[in-house]
Amino acid sequence: MTSTPRWFTDTDENHSTWYRDRFRELAAEGADLEGEARFVDALSPRGSRVLDAGCGAGRLGGTLHRRGHDVTGVDADEVLVAEAQATHPGPRWLVADLAGLDLGETFDVVVTAGNVMVFLAPGTERQVVQRLASHVTDDGALVLGFRLDWHYGLPDLDADLDAAGLAVEQRFATWDLRPLTPASDFAVTIARRPA
Repeated sequence: MTSTPRWFTDTDENHSTWYRDRFRELAAEGADLEGEARFVDALSPRGSRVLDAGCGAGRLGGTLHRRGHDVTGVDADEVLVAEAQATHPGPRWLVADLAGLDLGETFDVVVTAGNVMVFLAPGTERQVVQRLASHVTDDGALVLGFRLDWHYGLPDLDADLDAAGLAVEQRFATWDLRPLTPASDFAVTIARRPA
């Protein structure tokens, strides 16, 4: 087992720059890049504390900050965190590996979007779910969105959520609330601690 996330091992050395530039171009073209933010915003009372875990270049966290939330973003990729700091002032942006994350605080919503779960270091998925769950306040939500045809699937996620003391509350096929079907290749899961 390696401790290096697949984000670095399964992509080429220019992947971070390509990813950053791709989303700059999409934004310049007027693409709708706020689907995840609309979802999390609807789930969260105004002024919620949000942890954007695997924040990348800050697209989600920056939008949530502009919508009035208190955002902390964390990512293992220094290039992308630097982009978040440069382009989305306001949130707190940190470089850290999610497998060892311990911010010493809790959040109303912890969100991992952008396929974060399938880009983790192999074998660290349960550890990451536990670390993320430890940052969720009582009655808070853990929201995870990722593709289902790679290294990690819903049965694994459900077992890891259960081990972390969380249960699935709702699940969708997309960030715009389309229903999950057996043919879905992506899932968005909302999990909470059972009452």
